[in-house]
Amino acid sequence: MFILTLAIILLASKVAGDISVRLGQPSVLGKLIVGILVGPAVFGIIEESEMITELSEIGVILLMFIAGLETDLDEFKRSGKSSAAVGILGVVFPLGFGFLAGIVFGFSVTASVFLGLLLSATSVSISVQSLKELGKLQSKEGATILGAAVIDDILVIVALAFVMSFSAGDMNLGFVIGKKVVFFVIAILAAWKLVPWLLKRFAALQVSQSVITGALILCFVFAFFAEYTGVAAIIGAYIAGLSISVTDFRERVFEKAETIAYSFFVPIFFTSIGLAVDFSGMKDNLLLIVIFSIIAILTKLIGGTLAARFSAFNWKSSLGIGSAMISRGEVALIIASIGVEADLMSKETFSVMVIVVLITTIVTPPLIKWFFTERTPSGSTYSA
Repeated sequence: MFILTLAIILLASKVAGDISVRLGQPSVLGKLIVGILVGPAVFGIIEESEMITELSEIGVILLMFIAGLETDLDEFKRSGKSSAAVGILGVVFPLGFGFLAGIVFGFSVTASVFLGLLLSATSVSISVQSLKELGKLQSKEGATILGAAVIDDILVIVALAFVMSFSAGDMNLGFVIGKKVVFFVIAILAAWKLVPWLLKRFAALQVSQSVITGALILCFVFAFFAEYTGVAAIIGAYIAGLSISVTDFRERVFEKAETIAYSFFVPIFFTSIGLAVDFSGMKDNLLLIVIFSIIAILTKLIGGTLAARFSAFNWKSSLGIGSAMISRGEVALIIASIGVEADLMSKETFSVMVIVVLITTIVTPPLIKWFFTERTPSGSTYSA
């Protein structure tokens, strides 16, 4: 039965993606929506399972690995200041307004801060796909978005460590932050010195597909090390891809990795997001969902846009950068799960936030397409 489930997911994902493109939207939007339709929330054709979850995790890891491979490192360095500005304001705005909304709705101060942090998280895995389809992933805007996502992740993780230490009482805050520092130091050193050497050793092996195998091993090791030290696995995967992007193996790895990822794992990831949707109890919490969705969308959009504009981008590019930061994706869901386990969030509130995360994920692709599509004077459009 599981094999048939995989076939259904792949078929539904590709067909929905094609329909979405024909309607003038990014293919990822159709893939997200079809996940809801075939999932328990609507038709119930496919149920969530541990195996689908595991495969989808590989999908998002490979997606960010490919994003790293496609990143222009020189452009990435040049966009450092703008990335920092977008990342910082992209945390400050949702953190502040999320906290205020939590207080207004009667949550405790600690729970309200946690809600603000949850809304501050950014997952650019969805944005990466949309930017890739529009040919913007390797642009200055794309480099700024990816850099901002890394900075955003670091800020949220450090802030989350503070909140968890105050709520748990026995957490060693210095140890938690120290692990993050250790990860980035070791990861950067390994990316600089170890990765090129290892790939050369793999290339010399007398077996088939040794280079791509070596690259995937590095991707998964970096992702595991990131997760083990409390940093999101996708950050580790991105750094692994970035380190390979400056070697002579970049094109060979990219071609193979893209085939592996987009033919199987990535479609499962996009579809699995919709499978997690649960509309039960939505009517009773409709106001909460609407308010937090508006806050989630506007705070990232405004914060990212203002930061990009201050960094000398024009208004159109700034709005595009701001819109790419809206999606919360799996990062916010992980944080929400932590909140439930630490009794900072009830299961009912968790369900509300899952729907909010889904809404931010669905609105991101069309907004990116809108802001990053050039319009001719006659009104026709073409992708920039």
